[in-house]
Amino acid sequence: MAADEPSTLAVLSGTADLDGRTFPISVTMTEGGALFSLAPLVQGLGAEVEAGAYGEGYTLRLLENEVLFGPGSPAVTMGEQIVVLSQPPIFSAAGLQVPLDFLENTFGVYLGHRFSWDRVSQVLSIQGQSSRSLAVSPQLVHLQGTTTLAFGFSEAPRYQLEERPGVIEILIRGDRLQAEGRLPGGDPLVRSVAISEQRITIRLAEDAAAQSYVLDSPFRLVFDVYREVGSSPVNQPSLVRPRRRGGIRTIVIDPGHGGSESGALGASGSAEKDLTLILARTLKRHLERRMAVRVVLTRETDENLALQSRPAIANQNKADLFISLHLNSSFGSSAHGAETFILNPEASDAGAADIAAIENQAGGDGGESTGGQADPLYDLQLILWDMSQSHHLSESLRFATLIQGELNEALSLRDRGVKQAPFKVLMGASMPAVLVELGFISNPREEAKLQDPAYRAQLVEALVRAVSRYKATVEHRPESPATDEEVP
Repeated sequence: MAADEPSTLAVLSGTADLDGRTFPISVTMTEGGALFSLAPLVQGLGAEVEAGAYGEGYTLRLLENEVLFGPGSPAVTMGEQIVVLSQPPIFSAAGLQVPLDFLENTFGVYLGHRFSWDRVSQVLSIQGQSSRSLAVSPQLVHLQGTTTLAFGFSEAPRYQLEERPGVIEILIRGDRLQAEGRLPGGDPLVRSVAISEQRITIRLAEDAAAQSYVLDSPFRLVFDVYREVGSSPVNQPSLVRPRRRGGIRTIVIDPGHGGSESGALGASGSAEKDLTLILARTLKRHLERRMAVRVVLTRETDENLALQSRPAIANQNKADLFISLHLNSSFGSSAHGAETFILNPEASDAGAADIAAIENQAGGDGGESTGGQADPLYDLQLILWDMSQSHHLSESLRFATLIQGELNEALSLRDRGVKQAPFKVLMGASMPAVLVELGFISNPREEAKLQDPAYRAQLVEALVRAVSRYKATVEHRPESPATDEEVP
């Protein structure tokens, strides 16, 4: 497997030193630097790591924070941000191993530890948490039946949430709080807020519940407090925070390009817009045949469709997944294989940036190319970066990882990992969203394969399996066995 340790690498015996307390740790040296066994660090530093239901990735839990990562991919999802590591984690004889910057970006950021590696002595030195004094300023507003309670911090705190009926506590780990300002009284949903050096205690009204989320730059911990359904007095409307339904019921598939925008062209004259429409129609038919889902295509025919209209169609249909299908092109004729992307303002590598630049030129205003000119509105959108999609970032990565894994197996590819780039077609989608490049139409051999119904059947089957596996993980039920029916 591509995610496994290369056979030429040796696992060495090292030592982790945590403020004078030592424990053994296995180390693998690569061209990119040292990789450290994660299991003893998780145990020694106080964390939890959980494998995905189908081995597609791992979740590291540090206090209230979750880190999503996987062997073979340098991309790590930390809340609503993606960090690209110096090298991907691997599996070795010592189990799952991660690079030093993984430790710095996870245990360092969330728990306050500092790491340094001495290759000569083979000692990983870990300095424990340093205590900080953090200013916290609370704000509260009640509008149309919902109370928003926000706590602004001078720096991102290390904290843990504990909830029990009517009470929410924010427990501060290793830091000290200094309260600045006071909250107004008389709120119908929040009875009181008490701030001490080590905790914040929120007491709610008897009929109230809350959901929390984090905003960055500056760091704010926000609670939306609302009345639970059925708790309002008679003749008084119950104003509650809308919740997204569970499960995967509606999927929107976007056949890339269309109309005057042909997309990439193959040596024999086949057009990306035609092949993506064929693939999308077939994928729609098989998803609806094999799962209890509704599938909507952004375009059913060869027509112009603006890039911004495609995620809008997904939003209008309240989709639970958005899949944009494309075919790749390269100046060289030897490039081959499939790649899966998720949205990020910063491209994960130069190749991903080039692909996004090409795709973003197409259909910007109903099908006409922007000609590569800078788009100030697009730049502003990237700076603001739609919160609705950033909220679904970790799920987009989870879904993309499943797709890439299935395509790797179906096409016998080396795992390139999931990549990120600022794709216009994904911007604004308020659900997990991915862009899949299903092959290089510029490669004559791959173009011939894409023209073959049997080969397209393999691609569709891989996508169906990925959707089925993701659907099963979301709905917390055993995966339904896939059928062996042939795609026409």
